[in-house]
Amino acid sequence: MSVLAHVFEAAGIATVVLSNIREMAVAAAPPRTLHCEFPLGRPLGKPSDPEFQHDVLERGFALLAAESGPVLVDYPDVIEADTDAVSCTLPPRFDPDLPAAVDEAQGLRKAYDRCVARRGVTSVGRVVDADGVSDALRVLDAIANGEDWKTAGIPGGNTTAICHDIRTYYEEASLELVDGPLPGGRALEDWFFDQTEAGATVLAARKAIQDSSAKFPVWFYMTPGQR
Repeated sequence: MSVLAHVFEAAGIATVVLSNIREMAVAAAPPRTLHCEFPLGRPLGKPSDPEFQHDVLERGFALLAAESGPVLVDYPDVIEADTDAVSCTLPPRFDPDLPAAVDEAQGLRKAYDRCVARRGVTSVGRVVDADGVSDALRVLDAIANGEDWKTAGIPGGNTTAICHDIRTYYEEASLELVDGPLPGGRALEDWFFDQTEAGATVLAARKAIQDSSAKFPVWFYMTPGQR
């Protein structure tokens, strides 16, 4: 974004950059930067804290009044990255005849619905909505257990998008179940892949697709790169 700011400014559009990595902002020198020492993935700081987020935005927009640049201002508060694992109670098995991940996802539905009702928005929906998450996991479970991914019926035919919807469904549900302060993105990522049946199913399906000699983009982007 720091580099793009120069492009927009050249076209006559005033910009303000919210920076999470100060060294990059110094090197790229965009016209106006508010450096926010927040964890990556949290450009406005504290989740579910509109007062804090509005303050970040107000301080950023205030830089538009600067007569010359580049201007680099540090936001006064620092938020340390999460280092502790997420403590989040998962539902017990209800229907042993279902794949474990499907049973788990259905057990999280009420928590997901509470989260959406509280926040008024969801990021689930690239290829399936919440009603389709269980069926998507059923397909991935079948792939992990040997079914050909090309004929398994992956919703939308898009492995990356379907894994995004599954993971987002879980992470939004977890916000209603987590014990302690709200976790950051990396902590939720670790929780999903290391502690949930759905995470294990996504990893297993990804490995099966990779082993089938599928093209790199088909399987690689089903999870973050470090996975």
